[in-house]
Amino acid sequence: MNINYFLILSFLVLTSYTLSGQQESTKLAFTISVNEDLKDSFKSDGRLLIYVSETDKIEPRYISVFNGNGSIFGKNIKNWDKNQNKVLESDSDWVRTSEWDFNSVPHGVYFIQAVWDQNRDSESKSNSPGNLYSELVKINTEKSQEIELTLSKKIPQRELKDHELVKLFEMQSQVLSNWWNKSMNIKASVLLPSGYHINPDRKYPVRYNVAGYGGRYTRINSLVENKEFMSWWTSADAPQIITVFLDGEGPFGDSYQLDSENSGPYGEALINELIPEIEKQYRINGSPKTRFVDGCSTGGWVSLALQLYYPDEFNGCWSYSPDPVSFKKMQLVDIYENDNAFYNKREYLRPSMRDRYGDPIFSIKEEITEENVLGVSNTFVTSGGQWGAWNALFSPKGKDGNPKPIFNPINGAIDKEVAEHWKKYDLLLYTSSNWPELGPKIKGKIHVWMGDMDNFYLNNSMRDFDEFLKNTTNPKSDAQIEFTPMKGHCDNYSHKQILLEIQQELSILK
Repeated sequence: MNINYFLILSFLVLTSYTLSGQQESTKLAFTISVNEDLKDSFKSDGRLLIYVSETDKIEPRYISVFNGNGSIFGKNIKNWDKNQNKVLESDSDWVRTSEWDFNSVPHGVYFIQAVWDQNRDSESKSNSPGNLYSELVKINTEKSQEIELTLSKKIPQRELKDHELVKLFEMQSQVLSNWWNKSMNIKASVLLPSGYHINPDRKYPVRYNVAGYGGRYTRINSLVENKEFMSWWTSADAPQIITVFLDGEGPFGDSYQLDSENSGPYGEALINELIPEIEKQYRINGSPKTRFVDGCSTGGWVSLALQLYYPDEFNGCWSYSPDPVSFKKMQLVDIYENDNAFYNKREYLRPSMRDRYGDPIFSIKEEITEENVLGVSNTFVTSGGQWGAWNALFSPKGKDGNPKPIFNPINGAIDKEVAEHWKKYDLLLYTSSNWPELGPKIKGKIHVWMGDMDNFYLNNSMRDFDEFLKNTTNPKSDAQIEFTPMKGHCDNYSHKQILLEIQQELSILK
């Protein structure tokens, strides 16, 4: 081939490729209105979230780093007149998860949905009762356009399934109300054993179940809807044990059922208010010897923490896949020694989640970027998400009234002073520092399961906790900690199995 012809042809091909690869800047603007039927419940101050999804298989408002395929944009709005449409230009002051903004949207087909998060006084998450949202709108971004969205739907209040063995418990917490200087209620649901109504004089042992992150008292519904479980539960073979499903909601996300400088005295409320009252109402023995606690993930950490911090109040914990029990291995971050939470010493992004074969799914930085969008402070500390809740529990209160962030929400730089404050909630540090007094009180009470390919790298810190307990003396620990190869997060968790194990413990007591 003639060399000049080849060069000309190559130039034309490259030029054609470059031109076809270029995308003109596509701008999106929004006009948001409030449906007439919802104006009475509309609040003028809140956070507007715009969800942009690449699929309509799920509603855009449910997209997250866990399922991908979309972006989230957020901004606070005050004094929104419900009778006036809110016109939002394609400015750059949105906090967002994507690299692009509404001034430069990649060409494609998207599904868009708006959420008006107006209910933060009583709920910490955007998809919570009382918040408003729009129908999803399908768009093609080949040209700039203004998108009209109407807040036409309201997220309904939670309800329990109607069943003779299911009860709702709710009470005003005096200690939380005093701390927050406003009325604060705490809730739970109760699953009664099959013989409860036909044995009016009998008193029962109790199991307190703690949810995975952010789990609500309404999770009892999934058990009631499980035909196999309920067939067993209402049979003569099922244990005669009352289960109380604690509520995970707190002002900054999950309360973790413990006292903190930011959320208030949730531990005191549980131990001194909820437990005594619920055990009085539902004919529970009221003895710590017949009181047990369990959970998985967040529930795994909380159940273990309650058994350690309140060793005389519970006679056993079953903790599955607990959150990090040592902050030297806070997932893959050493909170005390590392300088940055997002990047390791080799400047690689630290993953936050993997599949059980080790393939990373998303990074801590991506997780925090999403929580920054959801937070009313434009940071993860008010997101209601996982890191926001950890931070609220473990960190001191900042000058702005919000929890001080353990690390910079943009670049991940760790605050060493805040890290020192976290030590109070480091379960390995707490257990090792208090072993002579604590050890005898938790004899026979610690039951832990962990998958050795935990999706959130939680097995790392549990290995350290296990190593400490194996080397204890005066007394020697008898904690049961089981690691299962190639198992992931909460893979072996079973309500039925835990109830049967508690039944076995009770038979020993007899």
